[in-house]
This record gives sequence, structure tokens and C-alpha cells, in this order.
Amino acid sequence: MAALRADLPALSDATTENVRVEVLSQYSAGNSRPQEGEWVFEYTVRITNLGTETVQLISRHWIITDAADQSKEVKGPGVVGQQPALAPGESFKYSSWCPLQTPVGMMHGTYQMVRASGEQFDVEIAPFALKAKYTVH
Repeated sequence: MAALRADLPALSDATTENVRVEVLSQYSAGNSRPQEGEWVFEYTVRITNLGTETVQLISRHWIITDAADQSKEVKGPGVVGQQPALAPGESFKYSSWCPLQTPVGMMHGTYQMVRASGEQFDVEIAPFALKAKYTVH
């Protein structure tokens, strides 16, 4: 578990090229099956355009790492089936989920954005923890 930091919080906040990405994650006990080796985590993302020109999210690249140091990459167009365009000052918020084979992990990545001028750039999604609540029986 060398790639995982024990002190990593379940939230992240990063601003790249005037685009702010905030993420909050939580364990989804109702959707998890720990006895079968599956822990499910929900996360909510808010993307805010702090700049002076409209930007559009065109794709995502997530890196998800579990406690066994197994990483998987998720790439694809948009988020939750959308490619939102954000005018200056606008935000877009969405929720999604991710399954892990361990009760602890982390996520981070980038969003690929494009300006009205056609210039593409990457926006950082800072690392955040995925942590299940432990219970003792």
C-alpha cells in the first residue's frame, strides 16, 4: 500500500488554469458487499470556472488505486454522460461511484477541457481517500 497515504482526506480541492475541482467521497454501505470483497464509494464533484472565458469539459481520466496497490485507469468522454460548458463563474456538480476490492483506496486524475478558442488543457483532480467505516463483530 505504498501509494496510499494514511492521512489523505476524503475530500480534495485543486485549481488549474482558473478551473476549480472539488471532490467529496463517502463509503456506500448500502451498495457494498464486504463479505464478497466489494466496497463501493460515492463521490460528488463540483467544477467551477473561475476564469474569464467559457470552458467545456470534454473527457476524464481517473486513476483508482486500492489497498493492494492495484490501479486501474478510467478514461472516456465527459462525465455522467455530459460534456458541460461553463461560462465564467458557473459550476457543474455531479455524483458518481466506484467499487473497490479493498476497504481503503484513493482516486485522482484529470479532466480534459477546451476553451472557446479551441485550446485544450488538463485540469487536476487532486488525490482523495476512499475509506470504509470499520465495524467489529
